[in-house]
Amino acid sequence: MTTYTAKASDGSAWVTGASSGIGRSLALKLADEGYTVYVTARSEDDLEALANESEACTGTIIAAPGDVTDSEAMAQLVSRIDSEGGGLALAVFNAGVYLPVHGETLDVSDFDKSFAVNLSGVVNGLVPAIEHMKARGRGQLAIVSSVTGYGGLPTSAAYGATKAALINMAESLKFDLDKLGLHIQVINPGFVDTPATADNAFTMPALMQPEDAAVRIAEGLKSRSFEITFPRRFTFVLKLLQLLPYGVYFAAINAATNWKKRPLEKRDGENRG
Repeated sequence: MTTYTAKASDGSAWVTGASSGIGRSLALKLADEGYTVYVTARSEDDLEALANESEACTGTIIAAPGDVTDSEAMAQLVSRIDSEGGGLALAVFNAGVYLPVHGETLDVSDFDKSFAVNLSGVVNGLVPAIEHMKARGRGQLAIVSSVTGYGGLPTSAAYGATKAALINMAESLKFDLDKLGLHIQVINPGFVDTPATADNAFTMPALMQPEDAAVRIAEGLKSRSFEITFPRRFTFVLKLLQLLPYGVYFAAINAATNWKKRPLEKRDGENRG
């Protein structure tokens, strides 16, 4: 079976988490390629500004504000795209939050919010999108995960757990979606200069700008590849690290981040030795 890759003439695109960072830049890139792009985030003002910016593009951007944690709203949005946008050809599930987690100041709410947005938020859009694409007999789905899903990194206990789950979910779904004629991909960027990475407490090697990341993603969406990952030299090294014994892996990450020398985090009003 030939792997389907979406084209602007096949229907509309949908990008979640489009108010800033990678999602915003990718929406503009897809609009420039001629797509009608529905963009979703909670900030209606940011989405309207993005839609106005697309006036110079070949295609257009349509603001579709919503919260990805609301499953009913996501299902209604897919129905809207079906009825007024010529059908959904390409969906990119990009919405996510990064909440730094430190073992000495754990908070259940950081995990709850991370799972709700990064994992359930994808499922809430993915399920109705697949139902719609099944009826059309074709469609392309891309899930934005992260290289933090490859293995544990400092402060990423919640974020990395959701990204690892997304990788596994996409891998598992591929077996059945291939038989349905649906093309699923997972996007694993390295470090990109976005609001989500602004609070990282360690040096981020090979840091990319969102515009450059969007170009890499747009190129990958035209390919038959399951994984879209970049910059490859950096992500290849992270993959190799996963082949090492745990003792070597933890030593390498500690050395790269200088984490052992960092002081423990403090809660408000708490003194730590």
